[in-house]
Amino acid sequence: MNLLHMKYAIEVARLGSLNKAAETLLIAQPNISRSIKELEGSLGITIFNRSAKGMDLTPEGEEFISYAKSIMKQIDEVEMLYKNGGEKKQRFSISVPRACYISDAFAAFSKSIEAAPAEIFYKETNSQRTINNVLNNDYKLGIIRYAENYDKYFKTMLEEKGLGYEMIAEFSYILIMSSKNPLAKKEEIYFDDLVPYIEIAHADPYVPSLPLSKVVKEELPDNIDRRIYIFERASQFDLLSENHETFMWVSPASEKILSRYDLVQRRCSENRKIYKDVLIYREGYKFSKLDKIFITELCNARRKYLS
Repeated sequence: MNLLHMKYAIEVARLGSLNKAAETLLIAQPNISRSIKELEGSLGITIFNRSAKGMDLTPEGEEFISYAKSIMKQIDEVEMLYKNGGEKKQRFSISVPRACYISDAFAAFSKSIEAAPAEIFYKETNSQRTINNVLNNDYKLGIIRYAENYDKYFKTMLEEKGLGYEMIAEFSYILIMSSKNPLAKKEEIYFDDLVPYIEIAHADPYVPSLPLSKVVKEELPDNIDRRIYIFERASQFDLLSENHETFMWVSPASEKILSRYDLVQRRCSENRKIYKDVLIYREGYKFSKLDKIFITELCNARRKYLS
């Protein structure tokens, strides 16, 4: 397989056009076209659908480009490593759900980064994107979150995709709100008590390959008429602190966060749904020194906040 041909295919996939790729790469368009045909012939697949509108990836092409990007990234890393005189850079990357105990673990982990050059990536997102991030090798580790009733579904999917997994934590969601929210004074909170209030929710949680309507239906009762959707975890604390009509379902938070934003957390006696946080990685991946340090801090945070 010709790595140069692979590079051309990645650029055509990015731009959706042979002409645009030729302009970017400063190569004649017929040469790129011939290279891609040779690549397809050597692999025995069709990478692109060709039309008057441009070049679209086939399903096989999408899979190939995903692997190709990973290969080219690793080549770039090797070149950078040895072109810089062999100085080894500390690297760590993880894609996670939005959770206080995980971010606390990451903060503690950050103190272990040595003085040598380092590249550390920490991405908060949903389970589908985390799985894609790990599969595409952009991130070495991931943590996915799902309801217990989807346990078999997720484990089967992870095994089919060649991903290893380890269970990190099990918990039920609790309610978090301003200390000035009227609900904060109640000894017991029920689903119906939440109806007059505004729920803050993350805008992108869903289960891969399942209809969103089915997932939502099986989540906590959808009896709320007012809802604010957000993507950034920091925004939720500002909203909860400033708007005393808001509440949110979350994994247990630390007293440090609650105190900083003048928040309280309360259990809802009707909520018995169990969620799981699961560590994922590519099969055969060997944990680095930094990976092991983070996992140790993660276990410490879990015992501290979720026990």
